[in-house]
Amino acid sequence: MKKPNNYLGARSIDVPSESTDYRLSVSKSIEDNSSLTIPYLVMNILATIVACYGLIADSTAVVIGAMIVAMLLGPIVGVALGLVEGDNKLLYKAILAEFAGVAAVLIVAAIIGKIHDDVPLGKEIFSRTAPSILDLAIALAGGAAGAYATISPKLSVGLVGVAISTALVPPLATCSILLVRGETKLATGAFLLFFANLVAIQVASSVVLWLHGYHKIATIDRGLKRLLLRNTVSFGLLISLVGLLGFNFQTSLAKQQFEQNVRKEITKSIIGFPGTFVTDVRFTRDDQKNLVTAELTTPIIITPQSVATLEAKLSKLTDQPLELIVRSVSTRVINKSGYIYDNRGQTDREKSIQAEPVKPVEPESEPSVEPVLQPSIQPEQKKLEQPAPAKSVQPEPKKSGQ
Repeated sequence: MKKPNNYLGARSIDVPSESTDYRLSVSKSIEDNSSLTIPYLVMNILATIVACYGLIADSTAVVIGAMIVAMLLGPIVGVALGLVEGDNKLLYKAILAEFAGVAAVLIVAAIIGKIHDDVPLGKEIFSRTAPSILDLAIALAGGAAGAYATISPKLSVGLVGVAISTALVPPLATCSILLVRGETKLATGAFLLFFANLVAIQVASSVVLWLHGYHKIATIDRGLKRLLLRNTVSFGLLISLVGLLGFNFQTSLAKQQFEQNVRKEITKSIIGFPGTFVTDVRFTRDDQKNLVTAELTTPIIITPQSVATLEAKLSKLTDQPLELIVRSVSTRVINKSGYIYDNRGQTDREKSIQAEPVKPVEPESEPSVEPVLQPSIQPEQKKLEQPAPAKSVQPEPKKSGQ
């Protein structure tokens, strides 16, 4: 049977009928799962080991395995119940257990990260360093689902609980791995993701527990007022996270749009360079300006004038200063007939077509050797042709007596 829930005043909703004894049993179960025990620490340490090696190996399947082992959800629901019921003893005990679990995850992850600090970082780690409003929405829905499964007798608490904790252990492990490598900025992003998930799960769990009557105040005004007062810090943190992560989401979206437009413009511009292909485009920040590095494979020579023209086009896509650097890797495109492109990007056919209508100029038609050799040969010829000077002949004296 269902009975109307009048906790919301004039507008009532129907919730499953729950006896006082059942609620007490659920409260006792939540309190037990919020205790700092050896099994709780052991399970979280094992989950951290699995998560670290999944992150280092860049294996999504292994990271999911760590999510199944983790047990960080219990104390979070304990915090939510302590705030709703006004049970400060449960609240402090759950906070202590959560802090201990978080500390164990951070320490174990730091040790594993230090041992394997020479392994390159993969996408499983980088994907947890830039949280957005979408992650907060997922955590809110997950927290509500976890709390509802906890108080519902026909739902499996374990599976939903570990599904919630998946958003807690991997970001914490990522934070420690990055810290031991000196990547403070990325580690801060990973911890922000964990903290946003924790706050969202706690707030959603508090709302679900309050709607199902897990509080000691009978009247609507006092009950709602007490809920809001005791969750003031949580709601304040949630609102702050909405603003911060919303801004991060808009910034990330604008960055992705800019990078996509830059890649399209570069790909479009190289159409004029035959045989040229874009192999990679990287984006960095240097001296308050966007630094775009494009790597090309090309059989032709890319000139500084071509880079300047393309840089001017890319600068129109952003309001910030932009510098383009082109790394061109020289290639030769060859088939069985020979080289396809020359260093100007022309094929043999294009060169033959361009050469056909042009009449060749033959400056060599005039004898080029003769003018060069004429000055040295002609004097000798004249010298040979000139007759030798006649020898003077003395007349013989006449003999007397003839």
